[in-house]
Amino acid sequence: MPTVTSADGTTIAHDVLGDGPAVILVDGALCHRTSGPMGPLGALLAKDLTVYRYDRRGRGESTDTAPWSAQREVEDLQALLAAAGGSAVVYAISSGVALALAAAAVTPGITGLVLYEPPYLGEQEDGERSARYTADLRSALNAGDRDHALTLFLSRVGTPAPMIEQLRGGPGWPMLIAVAPTLAYDDALLTGGRMPRDVAARVSVPALVVAGGASPVPLREAARRTAEALPHGRFRVLDGQTHDVAPEAVAPLVIDHVRALAT
Repeated sequence: MPTVTSADGTTIAHDVLGDGPAVILVDGALCHRTSGPMGPLGALLAKDLTVYRYDRRGRGESTDTAPWSAQREVEDLQALLAAAGGSAVVYAISSGVALALAAAAVTPGITGLVLYEPPYLGEQEDGERSARYTADLRSALNAGDRDHALTLFLSRVGTPAPMIEQLRGGPGWPMLIAVAPTLAYDDALLTGGRMPRDVAARVSVPALVVAGGASPVPLREAARRTAEALPHGRFRVLDGQTHDVAPEAVAPLVIDHVRALAT
C-alpha cells in the first residue's frame, strides 16, 4: 500500500491503478477506497488513465492529526498530487467537491475538475435547519456518540428511518461508525451548504459539473449554480442517474475531460 506524508505528518494511504494521464478521486462523506463509489469507478478509469484513489484523513488506512482544518485536507490532496508527478485532474463527488474546489483555488498542479452533485443546498433551505444539524452533530461527536452522529447525518440526507434501522443492524454499520468523526470535517467544508463563490471565482481550470437527471431538483440546481460560478465551468446532466451515480455512466465523462486537457 503506497502512502504519502502530508504537511502535518498525517499518513495518507492510496493506491495507483492503470496508465495514462493522471486523475485523483476525492470521496464524499463516510466513503473511502474500500467503502464507496471510487473502487468500481477507479477500476473503469484505469483502462485509460492513471488513477489515484486515496483514503481521506481519518478514514480507511489513513491516519489523522488534530486539530482538523480545511487547509490540512487541502495539503493532503497536494501531497498526493506531488506523488502523481505534480499535475492531475481531480474528480470529486458530493461533499468531496468542496475539498476539490478549495484545493483547485490554490494549487496550480490541478489542471481540471469533474465535480458530481455538490450538495450546496443551503441557499435553498432554512439556514436555521443547517445550523441546528451542525450543532447537533458536533454535540454528538463531542459526547462520543458516533451512532447518534451517524443517524443525524443519514436523516439529514433523506434516508428514511426504517432504512437507517436496517443499516444499523447490517454488517456495514461498524465501518460507518469508524469514520463517523469525519462527518464534522465534511460539514465544515460545506460551510452551511452555501457555495463559496469567492473560492469558485479563483478556480481558473476547466471544470465539468455534473448532475443526475433523476436526482432531486435542488441537487441539480446546486450543480448548475456551481458551474455558473466557476470561470470555466460547464454543466452536464446524466439522464437517469441519481446521487448514487453508476460508475459506468460517469466514467466516460471523466476520461473525455482528462484526455481533452492532456492534449
